[in-house]
Amino acid sequence: MASAANGRIDWVDTAKGFCIIFVVMMHSTIGVEIAAGEPGWMGAIVAFAKPFRMPDFFMISGLFLGLVIDRPWRSYLDRKVVHFAYFYVLWLTIQFAVKAPMMAGEIGWAGVAGQYLLAYVQPFGTLWFIYMLPVMFVITKALHRAGLPWYLVLGAAALLQIAPIHTGSVLIDEFASRYVFFYCGYVFAARAFALAHWARHHLPLAIAGLLAWGLVNGGLVFTGYSEWPVISLALGGAGALAVIVFSALLTQLGVSAPLRHCGENSIVVYLAFFFPMAATRIILLKTGIIPDVGWISLIVTAAGVIAPLVLWWLIQRTGLGTFLFVRPAWARLSGTGPGRTQPQAAE
Repeated sequence: MASAANGRIDWVDTAKGFCIIFVVMMHSTIGVEIAAGEPGWMGAIVAFAKPFRMPDFFMISGLFLGLVIDRPWRSYLDRKVVHFAYFYVLWLTIQFAVKAPMMAGEIGWAGVAGQYLLAYVQPFGTLWFIYMLPVMFVITKALHRAGLPWYLVLGAAALLQIAPIHTGSVLIDEFASRYVFFYCGYVFAARAFALAHWARHHLPLAIAGLLAWGLVNGGLVFTGYSEWPVISLALGGAGALAVIVFSALLTQLGVSAPLRHCGENSIVVYLAFFFPMAATRIILLKTGIIPDVGWISLIVTAAGVIAPLVLWWLIQRTGLGTFLFVRPAWARLSGTGPGRTQPQAAE
């Protein structure tokens, strides 16, 4: 199931592409609807995807952890902590540089500096995902080294997800809500790959299963039950499995190339979508050339996905700005090998 060109797993990249587009769609749609003061038809799509959008992203992030979890701590920390810390600090600084003048008008420059420092303990805006992953990587390795049975860890993670934990800390709340899906990706990686293999060879049954899942997921979302305890856990897990099946089907049918390309460069899109998203939203709403909020949301989503990919293409052609998406050699722990030449979402 690996691409002959680069050894990547085709359906995994397709699933990552699917997820990153839905992440951009969520931020774009909510931003447009708030700015416009009215809902649009894209809001229904965002609502449908809410139960599984982030659970699948975390599950995919845990799939390959078993391959590296037994490496020495130094190598592990370089790839699973320093890697993400570099991009978090870099893009946090870039985002603040863009937003600081507007923020200063509201809270003053001292307030801006305080918010910047606070972002190192309270993840900022869209960057919280790459802040959270290193925490999960370190905790999972520590639990593995401690020899705790996987079923006890999984049970505790499930209880955290079900429990009404709302402390106001992004780190605590999101960890409690998402860790069970990350850990499932790690523990059940072989079964996830087996499911994808099964789906590619049983297309009618896989399609029927997706339709049934879609009806149940949509029914629970639009009747208001999807965020109930236990139900949200079940929908998150079922939705993540549905994305795996859907991605496997697309690759089997040979129509996954656009999503796969987004997935291969998911960290590029994730890090850089905020600026084209905001700029496109402001332009469309200010000019009023498109009156429909739903269509504005769709165009803003497309801009948020495509513009970072174009930027990365230009960087590759010119060689300028590579540091934006590829961690340079100096940002590695000594003795852990050379830097990468391609953006790595989860090394």
